[in-house]
Amino acid sequence: MPGVVGISNGRSSGERRYGLYPKGYCTGADIRFESTTMNEPTLGASPQKRPRGIPTLGGKQLWTDFRWWHGLRLQQNQLTGHWRVLSQQNRRVASGDLRTCLLVFREHRAAIPANPTDRVVVLVHGLMRTSASLKRLGRYLATQGWPMVVDFRYASSRATITRHSAALRAVIQHLPGQPRLSFVGHSMGNIVIRHMIGDWQQTATGQNFLRRLNRIVMLAPPNQGAAIARALGYTGLFQLITGPAGTQLGSGWPEIQSRLAIPPCPVAIIAGSTTLGRWNPLVPAPSDLVVAVEETSLPNTKDRLIVPAIHSLIMENKQVQNATAQFLDGMPLPASGTPRAN
Repeated sequence: MPGVVGISNGRSSGERRYGLYPKGYCTGADIRFESTTMNEPTLGASPQKRPRGIPTLGGKQLWTDFRWWHGLRLQQNQLTGHWRVLSQQNRRVASGDLRTCLLVFREHRAAIPANPTDRVVVLVHGLMRTSASLKRLGRYLATQGWPMVVDFRYASSRATITRHSAALRAVIQHLPGQPRLSFVGHSMGNIVIRHMIGDWQQTATGQNFLRRLNRIVMLAPPNQGAAIARALGYTGLFQLITGPAGTQLGSGWPEIQSRLAIPPCPVAIIAGSTTLGRWNPLVPAPSDLVVAVEETSLPNTKDRLIVPAIHSLIMENKQVQNATAQFLDGMPLPASGTPRAN
């Protein structure tokens, strides 16, 4: 099973055997099954006899996906380092060390019927957000014919952009088959995507994934860093709330920028511009209140659209949803201010 490279932070290398990162957090030797109806389920239990598990919130700002299959997830807690498996209903069906959680994940994955697909779109949310922020957009893309929509979850404020990109690579690299890969990112999610592509460009194994890149839609991406992060980065409260990734968008931008790729595939940038933006003195106008339009720019990107939307709600804009679906299907973006009827 291919591993994930470029990991540091002083952890052991034992878990690279499973193609996962971070490494070496867990010390438990046995799996723990979480059940509201059964005390000692076995790995060989049939799907109808499996425990329902303990309800969870699905992982908000503490848990990061490392495997995904139609809503089934293998996650790691970014504070404690331990692992768990979540069902498609966000119920915890197992927790413990990496090896045993991976075994449970594989067993549950085998019980989920799914036809092979030749294309996948991956949604990557932004800083201090969750996959729920892109849920409606994902549903819309599914109605437009996308057979698999991966809603990647990661603890955006609890780790660096480098660690987030490594987790995203692990999810993508372990999807079955060789589907074409498209992405939709919101805000910092686009920086995670660019970092992942940059990592692929540095390895021989990454070339296969680069060849499969299809299209990327960037919603309000801080492709030039974020002025608001630079302005607030000196405050301890900002660092506490946004974590190391927030700092990297500000004072740490020169270092992280060197690791970001210009995607070698068609890219569309959709930026927000609202009259409310003029009231935020920390962000140059025009802006969406958080990211300036000029900060979204990326070299050699011709498909650009500016919509009247604020940063946190740009993905809910109907024009944005239509334009995203159309671009992913091979069509150019409409001109700014002239939305297309679907």
